Amino acid sequence: MDIIYDLLRFFHVISFVFMCVLLFNLIVANERVMRGISFNYDADNHLENIIKNGFNWCYIFQAITLVTGVLLLLLGNIGIEGLWTDWIVITKTIILIVLMGTVSYVHFKLQPKIESFLTAITTDTEVPGTLLVKLKPYRILRKWITAFYLFLVISAIVLGIQVYAPFNPALTVILIGISGLFSLTANKILLRFGWI
Repeated sequence: MDIIYDLLRFFHVISFVFMCVLLFNLIVANERVMRGISFNYDADNHLENIIKNGFNWCYIFQAITLVTGVLLLLLGNIGIEGLWTDWIVITKTIILIVLMGTVSYVHFKLQPKIESFLTAITTDTEVPGTLLVKLKPYRILRKWITAFYLFLVISAIVLGIQVYAPFNPALTVILIGISGLFSLTANKILLRFGWI
């Protein structure tokens, strides 16, 4: 039974870590901006495909996190009542629900809108001057939502490692604050050296 529990913990944690795939979407988007390319059909189409396919990853990892989390509660010392009695488990559950909602909003509402602007464009099409003006606000909103998502994932990881042995509350606040600053930084600039 201990092996099953340890495997569940491993898949629970690694699924949360893999949800940080959106960090790499921010890095790719910022790399494109740093290059100063206004619009390039092949580059933009490739970027949109990477981002669109990233949602599938997120849904899979969220589902694994949810299932393994419930199983960990059922098999562990906390019990399923942890969903309404343990503040860390409650907070992680709320974060996971918000993450699911955030990804669904971007996937079903925002991403189709962005793609609708690109459907009439091909490699040989002349790009209308108004395209970037229309596209930019949606891409900026998507980047902000992605940074918020990244903040929530890192915050959930900070809380997750405290399920059995809580940190000093001040340290928890500091770590969540650092995750917020990191997410804002990842949204604004190209991260070239890990945390910086």
